[in-house]
Amino acid sequence: MEEKKQPSKEDVRHWLQTQVEGRRPPPDPQQIRRELGWDLVKMERGEMPKR
Repeated sequence: MEEKKQPSKEDVRHWLQTQVEGRRPPPDPQQIRRELGWDLVKMERGEMPKR
């Protein structure tokens, strides 16, 4: 008879983390642009007014 192997705590934590991350809505488009530095590129090109 084979024994069922219980997953490690780390495996369970990893699985739970991926489940939680999968349920979050995507970030705001402005936040994505800011994190990618697109606003800085536009400023260098003169496409955006400087604040």
